[in-house]
Amino acid sequence: MSTLGRVELDAMIEEATVDAYGEDEQRTGWFTMLEEYLDVPFTTMVLGVEVTVRGVDLMSDGTIVALCSRGRVRQSIGILELPLPSPVPEGAQWIEAYRHWAG
Repeated sequence: MSTLGRVELDAMIEEATVDAYGEDEQRTGWFTMLEEYLDVPFTTMVLGVEVTVRGVDLMSDGTIVALCSRGRVRQSIGILELPLPSPVPEGAQWIEAYRHWAG
């Protein structure tokens, strides 16, 4: 369920993808917005286990992932699949806008 209105989503999509040609460049734009605005670290639950999201990364295949850890264990989870905590961290609206854009 979206907490952002259509106008807000459209404005964020425009900001993230401005001057980007093709999907690869657009994903790079999204990664840049997430890296800049998502307030990390934060904790969330993944498959019933609390993990700490320490950052985001852009994989060579274009997938944007959340860099998660629990103790010494590290795991990358696609940002589209990442469950968000309540309350959401600052900047989480960029994840919501990216999910909307990705369809």
